[in-house]
Amino acid sequence: MPERLSAREILTLVADEASFRELPVAARAHETDGPLGWDGYGAARAGAAERTGEEESVVCGTASVGGTRAVLIAFEFGFLGGSLGERTGDRLEAAYRHARAHRLPVVPLVATGGSRMQEGMLALTQLQRVARESALTREAGLPQIAVVRDPTTGGGWATLGAGADVILALPGAQVGFAGSRVRPPDADPAAYTAEAQVAAGSADAVVPPGELRQTLGHWLRLLTTPAREAPAPHALGAPALPETGWEAVLRARSPERPRARSYLDAYFTRRVAVHGDRCGGADPEGMLCGFGERDGRTVAYAAQTGTATRPAGYRTAARLIRLADRLDIPVLTLVDTPGAANDAEAERQGAGAAIAEVFGAVAAARVPVTTLVVGEGGSGGALALAAPGNTWATPDSYFSVIAPELAAAILKRPPGEVEATAGQLRVRPQDLVELGVIRGIMYHPGP
Repeated sequence: MPERLSAREILTLVADEASFRELPVAARAHETDGPLGWDGYGAARAGAAERTGEEESVVCGTASVGGTRAVLIAFEFGFLGGSLGERTGDRLEAAYRHARAHRLPVVPLVATGGSRMQEGMLALTQLQRVARESALTREAGLPQIAVVRDPTTGGGWATLGAGADVILALPGAQVGFAGSRVRPPDADPAAYTAEAQVAAGSADAVVPPGELRQTLGHWLRLLTTPAREAPAPHALGAPALPETGWEAVLRARSPERPRARSYLDAYFTRRVAVHGDRCGGADPEGMLCGFGERDGRTVAYAAQTGTATRPAGYRTAARLIRLADRLDIPVLTLVDTPGAANDAEAERQGAGAAIAEVFGAVAAARVPVTTLVVGEGGSGGALALAAPGNTWATPDSYFSVIAPELAAAILKRPPGEVEATAGQLRVRPQDLVELGVIRGIMYHPGP
């Protein structure tokens, strides 16, 4: 079992030295044994306060994290299992309101077993208060980065944890909606861990305690320092344009051609990854999403890697674009796919709906979106990521309504006519410029 840190210990681990300032609390008055008159509840609260030195299950305040000011919400699991009651709700509401009033990001440091049984449904309804405050904070364009600790279960996971924009987790932490005492007896405990949530696309990364302040500080800086625009990257590959359509296709399919990671490495000083679609899936090999620093400011990115993009990849990209739009961060997309995955499993995972999400996210974005086609542009699975009116291409790329081989097959042409079909489709970068499909060609800057 991982070490369970107290509220003050996690605050010391995260906040810059001597920077934490606790927010004042307006104490709610109620009967000794709470709103339900639960026998022994008052004594249990008093005992929890004596053991932990806290008056409630959360400690809220402001602090600098890696130089960026934020509102921190630290749960004290030693206080009745970090459970949420009415007084907890009061503190959480006050913390979110302070964040909006002072334009600060919110960082919940979650360790909770859920709602407080001794307060019944009044405790459970605190989740609605939390959800409302979180929604208002999203509408205000402020980021929320959760750190889920051991354990994070029940409504605390389903609101403060899973509802955050970015979710970081401590290694080995128990994370899941169902706590250990309410799961089916045959449930696999490995499914309720931080690592399992990352694998399922429900959290972004597992971060060791010793790296938490640096990682969290980096995330906070990136999500609060947007660039004005996302300029198209220069090409990294072939400097000359292809002479024929088929040559364009072959060059785009070449294993020697630069791929997404090379472009991202050249474009950004450093970057962090957004992982998973929050629907139980991830496509880390097919779609790279995250935020990067360029000239001291932040640009979001969603980049295909040259494989057939899975539904989870599209949903992750849509999530990234919507988040960037809300935080006023411009977006760079890199197109490189032979097409969307079209196997039976992709259909079962909702390929069409996932692609539609990306089309919709790009179309609705209010921030600048810039696209560079760096390799294969295979049909709608590529076009979904392309910015209308602001798409560029490299000399070793192509964009096509359909792969030349498939076009020839549909037209019942023999294999020998595939190359001619590629020419008829006009897939070369210069063809795309002439047709008005792309804005221009990005060339290699030279030696």
